[in-house]
Amino acid sequence: MTTHPYGTWPSPISAQDMAYNTRLNDVQWDTRGHTLVWSERRDGQTRLAAKIGDLPARDLTGADMKVGGGVGYGGGDFCVSEGNVYFCSNGRLYRMGIDHGTPKALTPKYGGVAAPTLSYDGKWLVYVHTYENQDVLAVVDAKGDGWPQKLASGDDFVMQPSWHPHGKYLAYVAWNAPNMPWNGTELRLLTLDGTETMPHVTNSRTVAGDETTAIFQPTFSPNGRYLAYISDEGGFGQLYLYDPVNDQHKQLTDSNYEHGTPAWIQGLRTFTWSADSNSIVFIRHAEGICTLWRYDLGQGTATQVPLEDYTHLSQPALAPDGTMAVMVSSSTIPGRIISISPDNTVDIVHYATSERIAPSALSECEPIKWPTRDGQMAHGIFSPPIGDYESPGLPPIVVLIHGGPTSQRLAAYDNDAQFFATRGYAVLQVNHRGSTGYGKDYMNMHQGNWGIYDVQDAVDAVKHLTHENLIDGNRAAIMGGSAGGFTVLQALIDEPGFFKAGICMYGVTNQFSLAMDTHKFEASYNDWLLGPLPESAELYRERSPLFHADKIKDALVIFQGSEDPVVPKSQSDSIVATLRRNGTTLDYHVYEGEGHGFRQPKNVIHQYETIEKFLLTHLIYA
Repeated sequence: MTTHPYGTWPSPISAQDMAYNTRLNDVQWDTRGHTLVWSERRDGQTRLAAKIGDLPARDLTGADMKVGGGVGYGGGDFCVSEGNVYFCSNGRLYRMGIDHGTPKALTPKYGGVAAPTLSYDGKWLVYVHTYENQDVLAVVDAKGDGWPQKLASGDDFVMQPSWHPHGKYLAYVAWNAPNMPWNGTELRLLTLDGTETMPHVTNSRTVAGDETTAIFQPTFSPNGRYLAYISDEGGFGQLYLYDPVNDQHKQLTDSNYEHGTPAWIQGLRTFTWSADSNSIVFIRHAEGICTLWRYDLGQGTATQVPLEDYTHLSQPALAPDGTMAVMVSSSTIPGRIISISPDNTVDIVHYATSERIAPSALSECEPIKWPTRDGQMAHGIFSPPIGDYESPGLPPIVVLIHGGPTSQRLAAYDNDAQFFATRGYAVLQVNHRGSTGYGKDYMNMHQGNWGIYDVQDAVDAVKHLTHENLIDGNRAAIMGGSAGGFTVLQALIDEPGFFKAGICMYGVTNQFSLAMDTHKFEASYNDWLLGPLPESAELYRERSPLFHADKIKDALVIFQGSEDPVVPKSQSDSIVATLRRNGTTLDYHVYEGEGHGFRQPKNVIHQYETIEKFLLTHLIYA
């Protein structure tokens, strides 16, 4: 084997590869059953694509039409029915034939739209609309001949509308600030009139959820008998059935596994009904690993669908004939769309990448946990360095902190983890206390503790891996974006000298400014993470890196988008100015036209080339 120092191994993954990755967003069957439609982000833009029967896949939209809604962080881009796709673009809803045709606008261009959902009779399209910070459920006729009308309003946020097959009911999720959708939401059931005119509401009631119980993905069975949903009332997101006629609820799953996911965006799914309404296929999360299960309503039992090659699953969808589609990956297999026949035969429908790198040349991750300094346990995903090279000593480590901070790192294909692992770094993706996927009590540890447990658990993880003789704890870097970027800065402040290098992308530096300047979706998030103002002003100052920047002595690189609506550029500008006055070793890069995350290939290439040189300078050759 060739000898190379850790961190300098020749990698099959270049900065250019990082820039031209394709990200799969959603996949759905047409009601005709033989057509599959999906959305993917490619070359910085979201497009729709389709595969009809045995024909090759083809794009439905091109570079001239940007697909995506404008509600919160996005999501809920489209729905499909009877040969048509209904999708969001530039604040409007469009209808387009899948076989051929051009998009037709169904709504005027104003505000933001998301989650278009077609009624079973094909007449009405309900969707989420936002304008001047007012979120509502709206409805328009599917031909676009009429003017949209409000269907439900009065809540700060709404998402995940679901039609009853007979048009009698409409279910959706609603919540109000300061809650976030994973803290407490309500499952609303609207009773609609049965006339031929535009639907209107005759009754509205809450059937599940409250201020401390989160509801996720209400979905009517195709026969209209039940409404399925996820509730975390018992401490984990479990699958329930609701009978709207008899007003009865039944819990279907009861294990200490997670069956939902935090609703950061519209249109997320973790389960789907069979066409005959006799079963539900659902995803189960445990220790960051996903498995697929089928619940038989008649038998009252769940059986696992065999998918040994894949450890991450999302957006399951069932065709009328029972064929399933799901987006999948593993730590060594990039994103794919697969189909699963009723006899469990698996076929690959679409590759998100060329998959030119053999899985054996990529780092296989494993879930780990470690003791915290106060006697609890924290969790994460560990990836050892991978390559046909020898290096003296133990590998350096890059610690990756997820955003949110209410989120989770999963055993999915992760570009950052592989970028570093194939260069000879160990990589730890931290699911610190406050992350999702380990139960509601674990998530709620973040309440009032943002900037405490995330920092402590990252530091304690490095100490644990050092003790286990897996890494060189004296060569540790920490990297994160958004809330993860905040953790990077806090770690350099609270534990100076521990991390020799920090990589911060659009990180929060001033909690006061964040509370005043961020977008609507997270405008009250800090009320839960830190406390309400002005009562918690002292805590806001304590957890604002800007006011403690003089304690940062370790090397730091900061990346920021000029048009970021979530963490505005002023956040990075202010701390950079302070750090430069203090003489801190600092690189700062602003990418014009970029928002909360970088999309333009030239910027992504520059970012990763910069990161590679930064780590070599301050971690490997220091």
